[in-house]
Amino acid sequence: MDNRQEVREFLVSRRAKISPEQAGLPAGPKRRVPGLRRSEVAALADVSVEYYAKVERGALAGVSTGVLDAVARALQLDEAERAHLFNLAQAADGSDALARPRRRSPKRWTPHASLQWTLDAVTEGPAFVRNGRMDLLAANLLARAFYHDVYADPHNQANLARFTFLGPDSRRFYPDWDLAADTAVAILRTEAGRNPHDKELHDLVGELSTRSDAFRTRWGAHDVRHHGTGFKRFRHTVVGELTLAYEGLDMAAEPGLTLTIYTAEPNSPSAEALRLLAAWAATQETASAMSGAADRGGP
Repeated sequence: MDNRQEVREFLVSRRAKISPEQAGLPAGPKRRVPGLRRSEVAALADVSVEYYAKVERGALAGVSTGVLDAVARALQLDEAERAHLFNLAQAADGSDALARPRRRSPKRWTPHASLQWTLDAVTEGPAFVRNGRMDLLAANLLARAFYHDVYADPHNQANLARFTFLGPDSRRFYPDWDLAADTAVAILRTEAGRNPHDKELHDLVGELSTRSDAFRTRWGAHDVRHHGTGFKRFRHTVVGELTLAYEGLDMAAEPGLTLTIYTAEPNSPSAEALRLLAAWAATQETASAMSGAADRGGP
């Protein structure tokens, strides 16, 4: 992805969201564009108009931390947006490779045994590992059952973003589909800021932009967010409605990967639904094992 274009579009989109009144400035005469003018952002950041114009054109290489902080304050960026701006600056400097370990291998990443043991030890809720492209890389039994629709269709390629925008069952699975769609795009946009040269991410964004108007519109908004904790509603094909809390944990041993665990409020209908889902998953696993043994000529 073109880092300069990404920077330009991100900063322009943030500038358009801040009104003069929000920035403590007089509205003045009729404006040709929404939000703040470049000159107003430059004044708020205490830099020259020429320098800010250069920054907004995408020239972040060599820009100091102090200037980035000043621009973030002027544009009233939240924590996720500020982190995204700094990621874009790192990528522009070429310093991201030094600042963050990369996992670059032609082979698909697979979980080491102890990680899978850890996931399997979580028995009362879905637990899984994903990357910034939203590929499901590892999961416990309950997560595989929970995301049955994602795994069942090979066209999804075990990717949550592809399922959200292209899967025929996604709007049933996510009752709050617009929120799920917004979140998926924000995660991908954040990853694009961290790894602008990720070909697989570039290919995924191109595919979704071509095939989904809903994705393309959201992608153009340049929204980013941190997605660490909260509640979500689901409608599972086997057990019906669930409201689950989630915790997303960055994996220190595997930079760029996130471990997510879903749990239900104790003694709630959702907790009972998870117990039913676990029983169903165990039945499916047993049936699969028996089928495999039969295919091998076993008893």
